[in-house]
Parts: sequence; C-alpha cells; structure tokens
Amino acid sequence: MRFSEPPPNPAALGRWRGHALTALLAGGVLGVAAQLQQARLWPAWAYALTGLLALLLAVVAWRPRRAGARALGLWLLAGALAAGASTGWRAGLRQAERLAPALEGRDLRLTGRIAGLPQRGEAGWRFRFDVERASLDGAPVRVPPRVQLGWYGWVATVDETDAERPVAAALRSGDRWQLTARLKAPHGNLNPHGFDLELWLWEQGVGASGYVRSGPREAPARRLEEGGASLPRWRQAVRDRILDGADAGDATARRLAGIVAALVTGDQNAIERADWDVFRATGVAHLMSISGLHITMFAWLAAALVGALWRRSARWGWPAGRSPCLWLPAPTAARLGGLLLATAYALFSGWGVPAQRTVLMLAALTLLHVAGLRWPWWLNALAAAVVVLALDPWALMQPGFWLSFVAVAVLFATDSRAAGAQQTGARARWLALLREQGVVTLALTPLSLILFGQASVVGLLANLLAIPWVTLLVTPLALLGVLWAPLWALAGAALWPLAALLGWLAAWPWASVSLPAAPWWLGVAAVAGGLLLALRWPPAWRLAGLPLVLPLALWQPPRPAPGQFELLAADVGQGSAVIVRTARHSLLYDAGPRYSLESDAGHRVLVPLLRALGERLDSVVLSHRDSDHTGGARAVLAAQPQAELRASIEDGHELQALRPATRCQAGQRWQWDGVAFELLHPDAADHARPLKSNALSCVLRVRAVDGAAALLTGDIEQAQEQALVARTPELRADVLLAPHHGSRGSSSTALLAAVRPRWVLVQAGYRNRFGHPAAEALARYAAVGAQPVGSPRCGAMRWHSAQPGALRCERDTAARYWHHQPP
Repeated sequence: MRFSEPPPNPAALGRWRGHALTALLAGGVLGVAAQLQQARLWPAWAYALTGLLALLLAVVAWRPRRAGARALGLWLLAGALAAGASTGWRAGLRQAERLAPALEGRDLRLTGRIAGLPQRGEAGWRFRFDVERASLDGAPVRVPPRVQLGWYGWVATVDETDAERPVAAALRSGDRWQLTARLKAPHGNLNPHGFDLELWLWEQGVGASGYVRSGPREAPARRLEEGGASLPRWRQAVRDRILDGADAGDATARRLAGIVAALVTGDQNAIERADWDVFRATGVAHLMSISGLHITMFAWLAAALVGALWRRSARWGWPAGRSPCLWLPAPTAARLGGLLLATAYALFSGWGVPAQRTVLMLAALTLLHVAGLRWPWWLNALAAAVVVLALDPWALMQPGFWLSFVAVAVLFATDSRAAGAQQTGARARWLALLREQGVVTLALTPLSLILFGQASVVGLLANLLAIPWVTLLVTPLALLGVLWAPLWALAGAALWPLAALLGWLAAWPWASVSLPAAPWWLGVAAVAGGLLLALRWPPAWRLAGLPLVLPLALWQPPRPAPGQFELLAADVGQGSAVIVRTARHSLLYDAGPRYSLESDAGHRVLVPLLRALGERLDSVVLSHRDSDHTGGARAVLAAQPQAELRASIEDGHELQALRPATRCQAGQRWQWDGVAFELLHPDAADHARPLKSNALSCVLRVRAVDGAAALLTGDIEQAQEQALVARTPELRADVLLAPHHGSRGSSSTALLAAVRPRWVLVQAGYRNRFGHPAAEALARYAAVGAQPVGSPRCGAMRWHSAQPGALRCERDTAARYWHHQPP
C-alpha cells in the first residue's frame, strides 16, 4: 500500500490506523519531552491556543481520504501539541501555588496534617505537611498546599493537658497540628549532571520548605487531633515496630532491620548509606527499595506464581466445564494476578511516585493484552508511556521512569511471558529466570551508564542470586511479619548471608565501572544498541548493537588546552568546593560541608560530579579544618585513592588517619601542563602561632601561561588579607573566590585593590543564617568594578582561563521553569 492512496481494503485500513495511532502516541511523548525543556512557562492563553491547534490538526487528519505520509505527520504534530499544551497548563497551575517571596523567612502560623512517613534523624524530624490554613500576624495568607518541614532540637506540647515531651514521641502520620514555621522557596543545589532536588520537589507537589519554630518566644505547637485509621499511619506503625524491635540488638541487626523496613514499608531512608553503596556497586539497589524496577520484577514473579497455581488448579477435580482454566486462560490469569499483587504491594509500601507510574505502565500493558489487542511490543510500550505521562509528565525526567519503562519494554520485545506460561518444571523456570535477567542486564547497562555514570560488572551474578532470595524468601517473610512480628527477625537473619556476599562482591577491584557523562545522542545510540543486543533477532543483527554501544564506552569529555585551566565552583550550599582542571591533571580545593551525620557534600555532590567529568584527582587541597570546607573530604578521598592530600589541619585531625596530609605553606609551587600553582598563605611562622582555623587557610593561586589567573582564599579575614598583600608583590587575578564566603570581616579594600578581579565567586547557601555575602563586602566589590556571582543565584559556576571575561552559571545554561530563581 502506498501512503498517497486511500486504504483499499479492511486489512490495509487496520494497518493504516495502527500507523496513525503510533504517530499520535509518539507525538504525545515528544510533546511532553519538548515542553520539559522550557526555561520559562508561556502564559495560559498560549497553551490554550496550542491545545485548540492540536484539536484542529486531529480533525483534519481524521478525514477518511487522508491516509498518506502527510496525515501521519499531522497525527504526530497533533499529539505533540496536545501533550505539550496539557503539560504546560498544569505546570502553570502548579507554579501559581508556590510560596510568595514576601513570605520567606516570616513566622507563619500553619494548621494542617502530617503526610506520608515522618523521618527521624539525629537532629530531629523531617516531614511533609498538608496545609489547611496559614496566617501571618493573625491575618490569613496563602501558602503552598504541601510543604516540607524540619523540627529540630525542640519539644512540643502534645495537647493542652500534657506536659512537654520530645517531638520524637509525638509526630505521627495523619495527625492534625497547629504550629509556627519559617518557610522558603524550594531551593536545592544545582550542578552539572547532578541530582535536581527542585525537580523532585516539584514532582512531589512540595511548594516550600522550612522548619518549625518552637522556641520560648513562639506560640507553642499543638496537636489538635490524632489521625484516624489510614494506610500511611499503619505503615509508620509497622516501620517503627521493625526498627524498635532491633534497637536492642547489635549494629548489624539494626542495619538489617532497616533493610527489612524498606522492603515492607518503602521507607528507603531506613537503609544506611554504606549499604546503599554496596547495593549500587552490585546492581541490586532496585531490590532493596520500592522502585519501578522492583515493582516490575515483583509483578513478573507474582505472575509466574499465579500462572503456575492457575494451571495446577485444572487437576483439582472440578466438575465438568467448571475448571478455571476454561473460562480464563492461565496466561491472562497470570497477568491479572501479577498486576493485582504488584498494586497491593505498591499501595502498602507507600504508593510512591515510582511505584505509581510502574503500576500504571503494567496496567496499560496488561489491559491491552486482556482486551485482545495484539499490538507490536513497541506500540504497547508507547501506549504505556503515554498513560504514565498523562498523569505525571515530569516522570520523563526521572531515572526510575526510564529503568522501569525499558525493563518492561524489553521483556515484551523479547517475547517474554510474564506468567511463564510456556515454562514447566523447576529447571525450565530457572533457565527462564536466567535468560530474563541476562536480557534485562544487557538492555539496562547502557541506560545505567547514562543515568548514573556507572554500571555493575557483577550485577548479573549478584541479581541471579539476590532476585530469588529477596523476592521468594526475604520479602515474603518481611510481609508476613506484619501478622507475626518474630518473622521480621527471621527476615533479617535471611538477609545476613546475602549482605555478606554482596559486600564481598562489591569489594572486587572491578565490581563496577564508571564512565564520564556523554552527549545525549551518544546515550540514545547506546540504549538502542543495548536493545538490539537483547532482542530475539538473528545473531548478526544483534551484534550490530555493539558499534552503537562502543562510542559511549570510549567517550572522554574535552579538556583545557595545554597552558590553560578551567575552574568549576560547585554548588554545595554553605561551604566551599572548587575543581581546577588542566590538560591532564585536576585538583579539588575544599570538599564542601557536612549536612548531617548521614550526608555530606562529598557523597551527594562531589563524587558524582567528578565521576561525570571523568576526573581522577591528582591533589586535594583543604584550606582549613572547618566542617564547611572539609565535611565531604572523607567521601572524596575514599573515591579518589590516588589523590595526594595537602591541607592546613592539625596532626591529630581525623582525616590524617585516612590519608597523611602535607601541610600548606607559602612558597610551595608546582606546574601541570604549563599551568602554575602556588601557595601564598600561611607561612611557616603562622603555623607556630595560636591562630584561629580561618587564619590558617591555604591560599592558592593558579595562573595560565597567558597570565589569566584565579585566587582561592579559603576563609582568611582582613588581618591575613593585609599580610598577604604586604608579602606578595603581584596578586592580580581574574577570578577571586570570595574570602570567608563574603563575610563582613573579609574582602578588605587592600586585597581587592591588589587583586582587581573581574569576578568574585561567592559560595554560600540560599538564605543562610550568616547573611553571606554581607552588604559591606558587596559594596567593596562594586567599588573596584568586580562582578560578584553567588551560588544561590548561579548554581555551579564555570570559568575558563582562555575566556577570562565569560562566566557560565548552571542555572542559566540548564534553566527549567521548575527551578527557583532567587531575586
């Protein structure tokens, strides 16, 4: 059939409708993807007009005689415009709910309910709060309907008759509270290839974050009523019972109990960070959290169990004509049973966004099968994707969507039977499991490299052991523990040999491989290559996938030319961390802050950033001992064992035990690829005097072959700045890292006159409690013609010595409408 002619018969008409549906669905996915690239939202009327245009194109394309390639283009365009308009309209409604700038930092009286699972940390609690009413100084104000709150270090009045008791004993999901809180816009660190916290909060519907004010000057927080029976409250009770039951045990028992709690209730925060590192290195992280891939594998195995039981039921002596297999075929029963069991599991585990979109995807595919619509696998996959994106378009930006989507699509593309209808006997089912895991591993490895920059080499072996062990033994024991609590301890004991094995596998030198972040087009080619390798096609066709995957494995990011250097000031919040790259070497100056006992800038920001850049650090320079400069050093040094450590820290500092440090001292020099590095402060006499840690900050100057330079100053203050100017004849630099984050007692006139910077980089947290950068420091920058640039407004800051007059901000180059733009 030629597309230029009308369909001549019903069969051709059916094929044509299939082509048109494919074009419409593909247009829907492309429309959502295009809209998610918008830096700013259009006005509402523009999205309304776009939707009307999509409807008009669909009417034109629907004409019976339009069965050509042009009509396919119309269907594609109609789908794209409709999906883009719908997503943009919904985004505008959500953006209108965000916190007004005038309310940031004000004491607001909020009334509402605790949503989800409150999280207890070492400093207090974090929880989501669904706001019913809000007031400022007694007058009602409008705030986002859902906010994220922290409650740290205070006590709260549970009701008007109870004495005060710790908040840890009072916060329960569903409880209704009245409290005083200070809110701010949902602002996160923004770095190249890093986790987009603001997108995650946007997708979760969180319009502001803040903390509860419970001091003696504030009105006391009051619990107005207890939450009734609800699934989140039940989940919290189950989680707390699991964790409390292990409190009397040793550290290993408590650690394993956290994994059990995560498997039962979906609370991923119950798993310790060290365990997450092992799970990621061995490729089994999807089994230890209620992720999309976890739900997919659970549905597959549940369907296999239902299918086996359904087929076996034919032998149970049913009356003639009453056998279940006669009115519902085993493959269909298996698919429906797997879907229902996976849905029940997703609901009990919290019905998180990844679980929601995976259940929707599986439901779409299952219903298509049950309805008898024998569509090609790629059309099934498109239909499932459109269903998910219609309800949650921002899922397209989340790794979990792609992992779940590709995993399900591959299983269908390779003609895998979720119910295992063609498999009988233990050996056949084991071979089927082996094949399915191999197929999914082949397809997902390139995708994992794209999304996370690393993939597990031992993942196939680890999953072959872990999937049946966790899914068939540990998870059932953990779920049955809801009925009989001692089974939770048994589930933890069953986890112990698996955890030991995974730890052993993760310790292998090549347990996982890391690759730098590649351009998107290389990623698309690699994923297509992985799919080709996994499909049930002739071997020669499948091997054609290798040339598509290899460019991703061989990609190396561009580096500065010899004699030049690049400086990247990472967005780490209230702290300092700067990466300096030359043609063949790299250095990290400071390692950012420690956010909590469980989290630091090294683990959250710097290690992933260095991996994405493909960096092997030659040196780590820690300016001084303060935790906002050394908080992430332990994670960085563990990930970069070859890097030397140079620091201004005392001999007994904890980092000295991890890696002995060379003391910073003025006059130390080295050269990499024609770029000169020189330490200018402190001198030998400073180390002998009882000075504050700020005063001993390592000051590093980096100079290119053409004279372009950067001066990194740590937290020195005016006294050290004046001494530096007095003993250094030439301090001229194009870029100055603001001393002490731009505090009032730094950035002296003498230093700025000697340096005469074009740019002053201020690494500070958004609305930080220190008020950095201070107005006095900003005035001194302006007086010498320097341009201050802060990480809250800029995100990560990039400067190249070959272009000294240009500075790139991550919030500009990667701008999206959900990103917060500080005034």
